[in-house]
Amino acid sequence: MGEITFPDKEQLWMPGYLQREMGQFNVFPISNAPGNYVNCQPYNRKGFYKISLLNGHTRLYYADKNLEIKESGLLFSNPQVPYSWDHTEDARPGYFCVFTESFFDSRQQVKDYPVFKPGSSPLFELTPAQVAEVSSVFEKMLEEIDTDFVYKYDVLRNLTLDLVYKALKMQPSESEAFAPANGAVRVASLFTELLERQFPIESPAQTIRLRFPAQYAEHLSVHINHLNRCLKTITGKTTSQLIAERMMQEARILLQHTDWNISEIATCLGFDDLPHFINFFKKNEAATPKHFRRNA
Repeated sequence: MGEITFPDKEQLWMPGYLQREMGQFNVFPISNAPGNYVNCQPYNRKGFYKISLLNGHTRLYYADKNLEIKESGLLFSNPQVPYSWDHTEDARPGYFCVFTESFFDSRQQVKDYPVFKPGSSPLFELTPAQVAEVSSVFEKMLEEIDTDFVYKYDVLRNLTLDLVYKALKMQPSESEAFAPANGAVRVASLFTELLERQFPIESPAQTIRLRFPAQYAEHLSVHINHLNRCLKTITGKTTSQLIAERMMQEARILLQHTDWNISEIATCLGFDDLPHFINFFKKNEAATPKHFRRNA
């Protein structure tokens, strides 16, 4: 395994960005030489996090757990938890990268990501398609670290986070920012995000995709009654009320700040006919769209 180099105190001639970044990150391929049985002891430099793509039947010894990879897996390890692994067959191509906590700035506390927290699952089994995606990220790392691009370490940071996010998406139930007891908060947050993604409307050719509570429930893979209960618990309002409020907000903006005709605005907001939109607006505003625009 290659040695990570650290900048010498005498290398003051070196550009500041290199002095800051050198020794904070490195990436290596894992050899697939015939008959090469690879094993790994705990990484021997304190303070380093490590992400490994392991291919082939592998046994992993992580803290007090014994885990097994049958085909391919993505392994995350942190400086606090001892681990080692060994292949039980000829090694297949793989990769690993190592980096310090200070490689990321204070806004990106790497230790706060679930994949690096002690007690969480550090291993993610990969499908062939996922192996190809992860391998591509490591290949980009190997290419980037050899360039003379001034911002290459920023690129490497993004690629490292790409690996973290890919893993978190594989097991969302273990990587949620909300505890099980706050399931209603999670549902309400996902609903609010989905609702906001329908807006803003910036062209008469744009139409919102989701208008009814049942459509939101389907996209969130929850029963409509469960969605309603969660929103009522967290916001005190029903799904229909929240959708109507956001649609009215957008309707007022379009009536005040565009010259689109009212029929165009109705279509953008998902109404099939103008009278339906006028009734909806009047119910919530106590004025017709035309009257509201004239007095805005």
